[in-house]
Amino acid sequence: MKRLRTLVGIGLGLAVVAGAGWYIAHLPSAPAARPGGRFAANAAVPVGIATAVKGDIPIVLKGLGTVTPLAMVTVKTQVGGQLIRVNFEEGQMVKEGDLLAEVDPRPYEVALQQALGTLQKDQALLKNAQIDLQRYKTLVAQQSIATQQYDTQAAVVSQYEAAITTDQGLVDGAKLNLTYTRITAPVTGRVGLRQVDRGNYVQVNDVNGLVILTQIQPISVLFTIPEDSLPAVRKRMASGATLEVKAMDRSQKVELGVGKLVTTDNQIDLMTGTVKLRAVFDNTDQSLFPNQFVNVRLLVDTVKDAIVVPVAAIQTGQPGTFVYLVKADDTVAIRVIKTSVTDGINTAVIDGLQVGDQVVVDGVDRLRDGAKVRRPAAPTGAPVAAAPADGSTAAALPNAAAAPVDSGAPTAAPAGTDPASQAGPRTHRRQGGASGTPGTGQPAGRARQTQ
Repeated sequence: MKRLRTLVGIGLGLAVVAGAGWYIAHLPSAPAARPGGRFAANAAVPVGIATAVKGDIPIVLKGLGTVTPLAMVTVKTQVGGQLIRVNFEEGQMVKEGDLLAEVDPRPYEVALQQALGTLQKDQALLKNAQIDLQRYKTLVAQQSIATQQYDTQAAVVSQYEAAITTDQGLVDGAKLNLTYTRITAPVTGRVGLRQVDRGNYVQVNDVNGLVILTQIQPISVLFTIPEDSLPAVRKRMASGATLEVKAMDRSQKVELGVGKLVTTDNQIDLMTGTVKLRAVFDNTDQSLFPNQFVNVRLLVDTVKDAIVVPVAAIQTGQPGTFVYLVKADDTVAIRVIKTSVTDGINTAVIDGLQVGDQVVVDGVDRLRDGAKVRRPAAPTGAPVAAAPADGSTAAALPNAAAAPVDSGAPTAAPAGTDPASQAGPRTHRRQGGASGTPGTGQPAGRARQTQ
């Protein structure tokens, strides 16, 4: 009995295996995608293409900077007294030497008069002593008086001369204090908010002063660059070149000013590995404001007549740095290249490409060496732009054309292609049972098997 059950089980197993083999052998063929679709065998991949051209690439260093005035002065009084006059408005532009404020000068005028009086008294005494000295000199020559009396009178003259020197210093000091009662602008710039009002008693040791005066024309920007970039900058400065510096706003979209690099710091910051640089801007429109944050772009050099391709064309992989070169038969080949500098948009190629070579800039993720590509073309049925009335030529197309979106829908046949050749594969799929049966939602092949 057991032997019979074993034989029956083996027979059923063989039957199942045979049935499965027959089913697999009679399955309908896998559906092929439409021409140009995602699943089409050897289908052309739509790509964006750019042409290698000759151009200039600027070498630009970017950094973060702060607008720093070349001069910022806290205007203070140099003599004590009552502030009797304020001659500026808050936010006013003033020139060097303009009168800003005035301290009561009367006490200093009195001190000057006293110093002048003392000077005049000592001058009279000196004159009288000099006359006596001359008289004693004659008497000594006649041996009418002792020589000691003459020597004493000469010492008196010297004392009066020293007193006059001291008096003259006191007079000059009184005149200087009188001058200090008029507080003038030490530099040309813009005054800030007033720190003290008219009528207050001001002193030399006041911390806040009267007002803060800031020079804004010209104005400087302090910014940092990596220490590795410093040698190139110093080399250009040593050659006598003037390096252009642009100040951009926080969003890096608005140019606030164009200046020039004037100096570098004398040491590198050990904590950050950066070095400070100073650029000066004319700031005629006052778009740069003290302590404002800016983004700085320093033009170090410009590479002339380089072979340039968009950055999007540069690929990195097992071969190294390469591009997909578009050949005349609309296939691509991997071309290993050597690159130089880049400005973030274009890259200079020093080996591997020639001017006029076409490279893929969009759709590279679906490519391989030798793959067929489809060049960008204007959509079928798109309106044609009318020629200008003045007979001028139309604007040139951009260097890199955008790749058409592959939605899987049938695409229009390229110019010069027989429409029948495009319809042929679709007819073959209907015969092979790959197309759907209308109204059933099932493949035709499976519907025939069910029947």
